[in-house]
Amino acid sequence: MNIEQIRTDFPILAHPIHGHRLAYLDNAATTQKPLCVINALDHYYHHTNANIHRGVHHLSEQATAAFENARKIVQDFIHAEHSQECIFVKGTTEAVNLVASSFGSRYIQAGDEILISALEHHSNIVPWQMLCQRSGARLKVIPMNEKGELELDTLEQHFSPKTKILAIIHASNALGTLNPLKEIIHRAHAHQIPVFVDGAQTAAHLKIDVQDLDCDFFTFSGHKTYGPTGIGVLYGKTHWLEAMPPYQGGGDMILSVSFEHSLYQGLPFKFEAGTPPIAEVIALGHALEYINSLGWDTIYTHEQSLLEYATERLGSIPGLKIIGNAKNKIGVISFTLEGVHPHDIGSILDQYGVAIRTGHHCAMPIMNFFNVPATARASFGIYNTLEDIDQLITALYEVKRVFKR
Repeated sequence: MNIEQIRTDFPILAHPIHGHRLAYLDNAATTQKPLCVINALDHYYHHTNANIHRGVHHLSEQATAAFENARKIVQDFIHAEHSQECIFVKGTTEAVNLVASSFGSRYIQAGDEILISALEHHSNIVPWQMLCQRSGARLKVIPMNEKGELELDTLEQHFSPKTKILAIIHASNALGTLNPLKEIIHRAHAHQIPVFVDGAQTAAHLKIDVQDLDCDFFTFSGHKTYGPTGIGVLYGKTHWLEAMPPYQGGGDMILSVSFEHSLYQGLPFKFEAGTPPIAEVIALGHALEYINSLGWDTIYTHEQSLLEYATERLGSIPGLKIIGNAKNKIGVISFTLEGVHPHDIGSILDQYGVAIRTGHHCAMPIMNFFNVPATARASFGIYNTLEDIDQLITALYEVKRVFKR
């Protein structure tokens, strides 16, 4: 993979920060956008802007065709059996809330159990807690060990006839831990438990095949897959989506409306009320095609090489501790530096053109488990280089110098 050529596809990387070359290492929070995505947004508003599914004029027909073509691209990207199983949402957070609300109202009752894991992002915790509060169900948690790996030898202990759904993250945004998803799903299905997968951290880094995984639901966000903000995808098996009531009511999700009764459209439109983010959907399709064009083996090999190099170099810095040392990880490294708050680390690194994330990463239970208030986190993408990591290391030594550590 020609990384320097790829970097030219991302115009923001050419802009210096505080007089330094930008080393953007905050990809787990959001990725930068290639020109093909930026141009797709520009082209839509210059040439195709119209509402979809409702107009018979030329612009509306063009916009509708481009919008539905993006759905087909999504279907191919995750290898869904049918395009109708791909629902456009604002992002992973809305997808979790949709399933918690809609699946929950149909299948969850008082005394039932919802199973999640200790690795979850807040967006895959809070909606299920809210469902438990509404329904009287109980939230159960699969624990993890000191490496940041789930204790899967205890998994069977958490299954019961009362378990109605397992909601689990594919990879931890805070630690990088990659869960053995196929095994987990297989074991859950042996107990007739459907599985919801938060794929926000993997869709841009690993080839996703929802049919091979056999997950019941899968979601990812556009802005973490080199696409626009405000758009994401919820995949669901047809029989679940057909059985679930709509999440929201409004235009475009109905067949007929009277003051006495309304009839809803079929999939996928039942879950897409109102005018969607049309330009963002179209641009997301371009982002996914861009990722595919690079080749999944190449992406994985490159990002794993960055992970290995960064782990070795960070591990050599006195006083630096990596939080989470799972055997299988994606390109995410969280760390602390003795005597320095992560927010101070991030602020000083920024002065040297290095962008990382600091804080609890919307994963406060993980921070509590490791007894740290926050961590600094470097996360990698397709345009990152060894030079980015070297720049990070140099800046970290400046942090140590400032704090005399």
